[in-house]
This record gives sequence, structure tokens and C-alpha cells, in this order.
Amino acid sequence: MKTIKTTITLVAFMFTILLSAQDNKANNIDNSNIALQGYSPVSYLDLGLAQKGNKSFKSEYKKVVYYFTSAEQKATFDKNPKKYLPQYGGFCAFGCYAGAKFRVDPNKFIVEDGKYYLYLNNVELDAKQLWLAENNHAKLKSVADKNWATLSKTHN
Repeated sequence: MKTIKTTITLVAFMFTILLSAQDNKANNIDNSNIALQGYSPVSYLDLGLAQKGNKSFKSEYKKVVYYFTSAEQKATFDKNPKKYLPQYGGFCAFGCYAGAKFRVDPNKFIVEDGKYYLYLNNVELDAKQLWLAENNHAKLKSVADKNWATLSKTHN
């Protein structure tokens, strides 16, 4: 009887963890549910800068944590969080265009039409330059949007 109670308790505990866990399929987050590697979404969009946020100024939106550089930035985000969410959940925009989810370099981004897009950058590939070289943001975004409908439901 003790084994059955232990098993039921364990199953209930695991079920609770699964229900409360952040769905990281659609969000490029770390194990602490921190988005954008701690960079401020308000800085990207309003200032056109990649600025590391401070954990003293943080907000949670849909179980994802965002850091900001100041109380003012936090208040701005809290008024309209949807406006400041990264495109493609913070995954590489060019990767989404190509049909894959890639981690990003938070310093590689563009702001276009009131939204910001992040890009992979490593020794072998600068995805932001590939995106810009196409010189057709609307076409790339259209394809990436279609691909994101499927990618947002898959694990990395």
C-alpha cells in the first residue's frame, strides 16, 4: 500500500511540474525561463540597442522572464508586453526562413516595421548579413512566418 501511495504522489508531482513548466518550443529561453539571454526587449525596439538588462528590473509574461535596464523600461514593457516580444520567440529570423530554429547572438538584430529580429552569428555564419544581403525583408519575413507556424510547435 505504501508503494502505491508513493507512486501516486510521484505521478501527481511530475504532472504538476509538466503543467507549470514553460513551453520552450516557442521561446528561446534558458533553464530559468529568461528570454533574450537577459537583454532588454525595450532597448531593442525603442532605442535600437542591444543592452543587457538587470535582474533588479524584471517582468514575467506568460511564464517567460524579461530583464530591463531601468524601472522605466520595465514599466514600458508591463504596459504593452506583446509589443516588445521578439519575433520568432527570440530564435534566429534567418533560421526560421530556412526552416530551422537556431540560438542567436543577442547583439545581432535589426528593427523593421516596429518589430525586432535576432540572428545567429558564429565563426562560420553571420545570419544577419545573409538576411540583409537578400534585400527583400518582406519576402524573407513571409516565408519565416509560414515556417514559424510549424517550428513554434517543435523542440530544438
